This record gives sequence, C-alpha cells and structure tokens, in this order.
Amino acid sequence: MLGVEPYFDEPFYVGFNVGGYELGLDPNGDPAVGPVSYWGVRDVDAAVARFAAAGAVVREQVQEVGGGIRVGTVIEPSGAVVGLIENPHFVLPEDGADGGEGEGPGR
Repeated sequence: MLGVEPYFDEPFYVGFNVGGYELGLDPNGDPAVGPVSYWGVRDVDAAVARFAAAGAVVREQVQEVGGGIRVGTVIEPSGAVVGLIENPHFVLPEDGADGGEGEGPGR
C-alpha cells in the first residue's frame, strides 16, 4: 500500500521504515483497543518507568520483539494506550536537534 517493503518481517511483528518513522504491524494486537502509536525512545525501560511515575499503568511489560527491537505499552491516566519502542535500526539526532532530549522517531 505504501510502496515500501518491510525491513523486519516476522509472524509476531512487521516493521516498516516510512520516511524515517516506524510503522509496525502487530498481528496479535487487540482490535478493541484500536491502533497503538509507538513513540521512539532511546531507553524503553526508562521511558516506561517515567510514564508509570506520572500515573500511567503498565499494560504490556517491555519485551524484545526481534532484531533488537524492544517495546512496551502503558495506559495513561485518560485511558489512552501509548506504545514505546526502542529500535536500534533507526538513528536519533545526538545533538538535541530535535528540540528535546533526543527522544522521538527512531531508537
């Protein structure tokens, strides 16, 4: 559909690099939850801990999904599911050029 072949294709996860952004398909996803957007972070364990400290509930513990990719999901206080992904296949700016702590699309 997007004209992009997956860079990672396994029965449990299919990952696409679309313009520098991760598009991942989870065949085990729950349709009742709806789509889950994953925010790229450098350290998924630390990011989940920050969300939990701010009042989110861990929905899915951090897990390796293959190829060094690690994901976890939380439910933030309003009830939305937020996905967090640490992906070594993407590179983030090292100089803070993204306006923050180097978090964002990618790893």
